[in-house]
Formats: sequence, structure tokens, C-alpha cells
Amino acid sequence: METEGKISLSDPRSASFVSSERDEVCPFDPSQDLVRMREGDELPRLRVSHPVHGDTEVVVVTKYGDVRAAFAEKNLVTGNGVDPALPRTLYNHPGFLPVYSGPEHVRLRRMLTGSFTVREVGNLRPAIEKIVAEHLDAMAEHGPGTDLVEVFALPIPSWVICELLGVPYETRSMFQRCSQVIMDGSAGTDQLVAASAELNAVMADIVDRNRSAPGDGILGRLIQRHGTDLSDDELIGFGTTLLVGGHETTATMLALSVLALLRNPRQLAAFRDDSSVTETAVEELLRYLSIPAPLLRTAVEDVEIRGKTIAAGEYVLLSPLTANRDPEFVPDRPDVLDIRRRPAAQLSFGFGVHQCLGQQLARLELKTALPALFRRFPTLRIAPGADIRFRRESTVYGVEALPVSW
Repeated sequence: METEGKISLSDPRSASFVSSERDEVCPFDPSQDLVRMREGDELPRLRVSHPVHGDTEVVVVTKYGDVRAAFAEKNLVTGNGVDPALPRTLYNHPGFLPVYSGPEHVRLRRMLTGSFTVREVGNLRPAIEKIVAEHLDAMAEHGPGTDLVEVFALPIPSWVICELLGVPYETRSMFQRCSQVIMDGSAGTDQLVAASAELNAVMADIVDRNRSAPGDGILGRLIQRHGTDLSDDELIGFGTTLLVGGHETTATMLALSVLALLRNPRQLAAFRDDSSVTETAVEELLRYLSIPAPLLRTAVEDVEIRGKTIAAGEYVLLSPLTANRDPEFVPDRPDVLDIRRRPAAQLSFGFGVHQCLGQQLARLELKTALPALFRRFPTLRIAPGADIRFRRESTVYGVEALPVSW
């Protein structure tokens, strides 16, 4: 399969999910191709398809130490600013933090950081608990069976991010639809442009209202504190980035965590019956599931990873999925879900200057919603005969629906 770092495949795979591709037998495990890449000595090159760059070659980085080093490498960038020659999508828009590097990235990120500190996020706990309780009540009324994605996993983070941004919740079906297109690794450039434009139009109205009368949400506070230093386009980019990222990944993580626990009865029993394991369980689920696929990076200068050279101009994909399962990182049964495992520096939120800004919010939502769900429905199970379909071509791996009963 592998010759001098080259991997030959009959058809290019989508760049958006190749680094988080799953096993055909166990949908939580990395694919056998990815495992073989991690076990090899080379930094493999693989041809992939990309909605903007087309059919191109990428270096795939899979070992824990290599992925962590690559995340921290300043010469592996996700962008050098908005490129007017490329289509205007969420990924190429002012205010989309990963499109920047260096001082400009520091300037923009610093403005947002204050809204996502541990203290600021902790202040949201009562509101999140209330939202979770209301949706559990709705589940009970709907029962004794339902689609957990539709009535629980998706609406909870959607409510939370709408509240934070001042986005009318009645627009949720629109932004959820647009988010799914943007996260779909098989979407074409025209689809990405159209979905991004639709989101931007709604966010532009919200920015305009906050310019006139700043509210107490994130955008209102940004305008109060940094209004003269930010363009409307940058505020729109901030808003759409947080809107998409703030609900899509958490919703997917909630549903996939429930499925993983339901398929591991011993782990589920320990999680349900012992509240002291909630913290370690959430960190372990983040490690074990590793749902996001990081953005394509470009080497702006020659870079050395484990003695191997990535040449300037080469594209690079990182795989937190294989890194988080690397025996050098987790020596004891890395492919097993163990909610009592001592937390380690897993890479699901990235590492370095571009690590996920909203990771503390995601953790709080998971630590609030998952225990509450299993306390309220201790007999929760996968619905008999359920056909569970996985979003294998999404940049955020998950399930399309999760039929459950109790």
C-alpha cells in the first residue's frame, strides 16, 4: 500500500473527512487505512478532493506527537487572510479566525477570548440547566420513543448559541440547514457559497441592530468594547463562525456520546450511577470519538516533523482521531472507551494558537446534558430495529438520526 510515503488509492477521498475516516465494522474507530498510516515510518502523501483546491496531494499526519507538533507549528497555517481570488464561503470570510495567522489572528482572537473564559462560561450553567430540563420534559411528553438528535442533541446547543449571539431562535431551521451544507465534505463550491451567503445575510441584520443599540450578547459586547476596530464584515464572520461551530459540533458530540454509551452497557451504568465520573467521562468521550476534522493546512516554509520534511507549498491534514488513539499517547487499551480513564491532553479541540475557542462551552453543555439525560431516562436504549446512518462525509463525524426508546 505504501511506497516512499505515497499511498495509492483508486479514487481521491474528500479532504474534509479523510483524516477522520472511520472503520467499516466499528463506527467509532479510525479506518484501517488511517491505522496503517500511523503505524508506518513515513509521512504519507495522499491524493484527495477539495471543494476549492480540487484534486490535490496532501501530507497526512497521524501520530500523537506529530499531530501535536504540527498544530503548534507556526509555518503550517490554515490561512494568511481572506483570499479575494477564492470563493467567498464561511472558510474564506473576514472574521473567520482560522483564515488568519500571526499578528492579525492574535488581534481578532483576543477580542473574542473574554467571552469564552472558564468564568464567563460558568455563568451560563443555570441557563443551560434550564434549557436541558425543558427539552427532557419535551422528550417525556413525546415518548416513549423519539429521535434523540431532533428533540435533544440538536436543539440544546442551538438554543445556547442563539442566546449568546442574539440570533432569533425561529431561524434555527435555516441556520441548521446551512450549517449541514457547510459541514458536508461532499458539497460543491456553489453550495458552500450559497449557504454561507444565506447565513451572512441574517447575521448582517443582527450586526446592524447591535451597531444601532448594542445588546448584552457576544456581538453587542464586541461592538461596545471594540466597535471602532472591527468592520461589519468581521463581525458577520465572527457571528456565523460561532453560530455554525457553536451548535454543530456540540450537537453531534451529544448524540454520538449517547450512542457510544448505549453500546457500552458497563460504561453507561458507571456513568449513570456515579456522578463523580462526569468530568473524566466527558474528556474520555472527547478523546475516544474525536469528531472534528481539522482544516487543511499549508506549509509556508519547509517544516520538519519527526525528521521528515514537509516542503513549502505542500498541503497538510492532521488526524486527531488517530493521535488520540495512539498507543504512545494512551498505552492502556487506546481503542477502548473507559470513562474512569485519567484525562490526558487529547487533541479533539486542537492545540496551540488555533485551538477551539468554545471548548469550555462545549464541555459544560456535555457535562450538563449527558448526566441529566440518563438520570431522567435510566432505561434509555436504541430503538428496536433502528437503522443508524453515519455522516461519513461530514467535517464533523456523527449520526444523521438516533432513534431511542425507554
